[in-house]
Amino acid sequence: MDGQPTADVVDQVKDIPIYRTSVERGHFPILEKPEIADGFPDNWMTPRLAAALAAGEAEFVLSTGTNHARMQIIRPPYFLLNSYYKLWSEHPDISATWEAGCQRVSLTTVLATEHVARVNAKKRGGEPEAVPPLDDRRLDARTLYLNLRLDPALWERDDVVRMLAEIRTAQQAHPRGWYHLDCSGYHLAHLVQKARAWGLWEDFPQPASIIHAYEYTPLNVRRHLREHFTCPVVDLFGSTELGYLYYSDRHGHYRPYLDEMSVELVPVAPGSRIHSLIVSSVRNPYMPLIRYRSGDCARTLDGSPDPEKISRFCGREKELLATPHGPVAQADLDDRITDASPRVFLHQLHVTAGEAVLHHTTFDGEPLDPRACAVLERELRGLTGLRSRIEHREHIPVGKSGKYAWLVQDR
Repeated sequence: MDGQPTADVVDQVKDIPIYRTSVERGHFPILEKPEIADGFPDNWMTPRLAAALAAGEAEFVLSTGTNHARMQIIRPPYFLLNSYYKLWSEHPDISATWEAGCQRVSLTTVLATEHVARVNAKKRGGEPEAVPPLDDRRLDARTLYLNLRLDPALWERDDVVRMLAEIRTAQQAHPRGWYHLDCSGYHLAHLVQKARAWGLWEDFPQPASIIHAYEYTPLNVRRHLREHFTCPVVDLFGSTELGYLYYSDRHGHYRPYLDEMSVELVPVAPGSRIHSLIVSSVRNPYMPLIRYRSGDCARTLDGSPDPEKISRFCGREKELLATPHGPVAQADLDDRITDASPRVFLHQLHVTAGEAVLHHTTFDGEPLDPRACAVLERELRGLTGLRSRIEHREHIPVGKSGKYAWLVQDR
C-alpha cells in the first residue's frame, strides 16, 4: 500500500520547497537522502525556519553515520535527547528509573563524548580540552558521558578504573543507589570483559536499567549483557534525524513508538523478506520528513510488510550483501553465528570475488573448537554462495565512527 501522507500532514509541509512539486501533483514519492542534501538548506527554508534558526530554536547538525556518509539536517536543540527521555519516561519496563530521578551514565562512542565536550566549551566561549574532565562530559543535569578512547578494545586498566569510579559517583548520588546505563552494546560488553579480566568486576555497580541504542547489537552480545546484569536490558531503534521509532521490552520484543510518525515497509528487492523502512514524520517541525527512506532494514514476524509486526531491525540497506539467493543483512549472518557458538563476540565478514572470510573474536579469547568452525563455515557457504573460511582474531578494530562494520567488500 502506498503510504501517502494525510491531509493534515500535507498542510504542515505544503510551504517547504522540497515538497512543493509533490503537493501540486498530489503524490509524494519516496524521499531519498541525496534529495535532502541537494540544495540544502534552501530546499527546506521557510520564513518559519529562518526565524527559528535566528532565535536558536533550530540548529544545523550532522547525522551520526556508521560506515557511510553523514548527512546535514536541521532540528530543534536536544531533539534526539528529548525523544530518548520521553521514551525512557514511558517505557513499561524502565519508566520507574526515570521517575526516580536516576542519573544517566552513557557509555558509547568517543565521538559522542567529544560532541558533549564541544557543546560545553562553546557555552563557555572556549575550546574543549584534549582530555575533557568529568564536568565537561555532562550533557545536562541528568546525563554523563564516559568514553575517552576511539577503540574500546584498547581501553587500559586506568581507563576502566576511571569509568567505574565515575559510574559509582552517579550511583551514589541517588538515595536508593540507582543509576541508568545508556550504552552501545559492544562498548558495555568490552567494559564487562575488561573489568572481569582485571579483577574489577566487584567494583562495577549494578545499574537499575540498561538501554542500548547506538548501533546493531548482536544476539551473543545481548545474551552476554543479560548474563551479567539482572536489570531490564532494552533496545531503542531510531536515528539522529527522526528520533526513536521502536523500543524492545526486556524480552526483546519490539513495540512501535510512532508519535507524530507513520512507517511503511518496502521489500529491498523483489521477493525479499527484508524490508526497507520508509518513514513519514512531523515530529521535527523544522525538517519534517515525508516518505523518507531511512536506510534501515527490518524483518517481520511473518515476512509481510506490516510495520506492527517488526521482529528485528537487521542492519543498514547500504550494507546488504548481494548473493545468488538475494540480499543478506547483518542480522542474517548474526543468526548463523549465534546458532554456531555463543562464544563469538565481535565479527566482521570480508568478501572478495570468490571467498568469504569471517574474522571473529571470542569472549574468552580462545579460538572456536573445530566443530563450531565447521558448522559456521557450512552456514557461511550457504548464506553467501562463496568458498568460506573462519579466522580467529585477537583484535578487530572499530571504525572511524567508533562503530563496528560487519561487512568489508573487495570485489
